[in-house]
Amino acid sequence: MKKINDLENLAKKYRRDLFEKLLIIKQGHPGSIFSMIDIVVALYHGGFINYDSKKNLFLNKVLISKGHATAALYPIIRDFGILPKKEWDNWGHKESLLRVFGNISIPGIDVTSGSLGHCIGVGAGMAVSLKKSGQNKKIFVIISEGELYEGSTWEALLFAKHNKLDNLSIIIDINSLIILGNTRDCLNLDPIKDKISGLGINALEVDGHNFSELISIFNKANKKGELNCILAKTVKGKGSSIMENKKNWHYWNPMSKEEIEKTRKELG
Repeated sequence: MKKINDLENLAKKYRRDLFEKLLIIKQGHPGSIFSMIDIVVALYHGGFINYDSKKNLFLNKVLISKGHATAALYPIIRDFGILPKKEWDNWGHKESLLRVFGNISIPGIDVTSGSLGHCIGVGAGMAVSLKKSGQNKKIFVIISEGELYEGSTWEALLFAKHNKLDNLSIIIDINSLIILGNTRDCLNLDPIKDKISGLGINALEVDGHNFSELISIFNKANKKGELNCILAKTVKGKGSSIMENKKNWHYWNPMSKEEIEKTRKELG
């Protein structure tokens, strides 16, 4: 596992890398991507996904249910060597496997997502299969809190609990914003922890931008030996004062030269 300071620096680098790509392609979902960068950096570089360098693959799987933010994984799988560097370099310039939404044609991406509310079900199915085949592997599913508006999410949670899927961990990226605005104003979800715990699922809360807390909570979840749901409190657009906590930055927006330079400086 990398040191906390190294993880923080990697997260900053990945935000910068992705910002420069979004500037080129002029589309994407920076608010959602930036809110979960620290979570995925902690997972992958914190040693929870278990990279096999000989086979060049991850032993555990991470499913990004909020498919519009799957690009958060692109610089990570590039740095591990799963994604050929040329695919990253070509993205926005030439033909590339990379897209705004993740899909299984991209090495290291294990699910095609974007239609919300499905990946807990997909992850639960994978977890059942792993158990039946006796494979000691784990599935991590990252969803947005907006996906708690989807009935399929709750059905999948009930299924996962019923089947005692201790090899499944669900992470909810709670940045309190959806396309339409603040979740409390659109349809209040609070208290989320009580609702998850009410299903008999182990619910853990964490600051989604604090690497010490993230590493600690992932270790704690691993040792529990039960189905876990980690509630990660985050900031939409984290790292850029222009984007932070603003619903319009769910999507890419035109930026002036001054805004671009300010964002570069802040992400630097």
